[in-house]
Amino acid sequence: MTEEGKHILLVEDEKPIRDAVQAYLEHEKYSVTPAEDGVIALEKFGQNEFDLIVLDLMLPRLSGEEVCNKIRETSTVPIIVLTAKGTVEDKVVGLELGADDYLVKPFSPRELVARVRALLRRAGGNEDAQKIDLGDIIIDVAGHKVFEKGAQIDMTASEYKLLVTLAKQPGRVFTRSELVRKVLGYDFEGYERSIDSHLKNLRAKLGDDPKNPRWLFTVHGIGYRFELGASDGSVGSSPDSSADSSSDSSRNSSPKDSPDSSADSSPDAAPDSSPKDSADSASDATSDSSPDSSPKA
Repeated sequence: MTEEGKHILLVEDEKPIRDAVQAYLEHEKYSVTPAEDGVIALEKFGQNEFDLIVLDLMLPRLSGEEVCNKIRETSTVPIIVLTAKGTVEDKVVGLELGADDYLVKPFSPRELVARVRALLRRAGGNEDAQKIDLGDIIIDVAGHKVFEKGAQIDMTASEYKLLVTLAKQPGRVFTRSELVRKVLGYDFEGYERSIDSHLKNLRAKLGDDPKNPRWLFTVHGIGYRFELGASDGSVGSSPDSSADSSSDSSRNSSPKDSPDSSADSSPDAAPDSSPKDSADSASDATSDSSPDSSPKA
């Protein structure tokens, strides 16, 4: 199935927001199934196949956090979380729930569409590929080996697992605690910063400069992400700082990066708090990326 016609579950209890987002997504030729609370969302999820879920966290009957946890028990479908809270801690919580991206209210429907488009592209990649080609670097997933220009790179089991975990989902931001669970195991009792040490060693073995990264990027205050084929000085990427030199204060600052910050369409400069106003302003700004008529509140 091409990106056009992808099936999206939209879970939002506020009707004006739900209607506005649905109108924008349907204008982009996505098929949208709306749900106004957590219980209905799980019912819809059990009855249909979805390519992506847009999930508000503050829902009646069953919270978005509980919905996300239930879905993650059986599915890896991409999830974009909508939240009214924008602190680093809240974003970390959203990602640790298993969400792939987050968007803070109020938001522009055009920005959401751009993030949906980017996330669907990423999800369209073959996560079960036997080889991951990074140009000079080749990851032989089946053989559990990594090669640089034909020569095998000696890696520890943790370094290899960390690289594969990140490389299989390029663009996704992983929190440190999430990587600890995936790479070192749920029963690992070490401090989260142990991941920083593994990533520092991994960067050194790949020759990936932390100040001008090609593959491994730090998302300050949250964790790490991997980019396929990122080139030095590429548009939309910022010079990185080494993981081991980041301080506790960087955890409390706003993240330098956010998932899909270089998505296809730029967000509105100043999103309005009203979904209808957001739809109207986006419609005025561009004729080919907004619905033919503004959705009613």
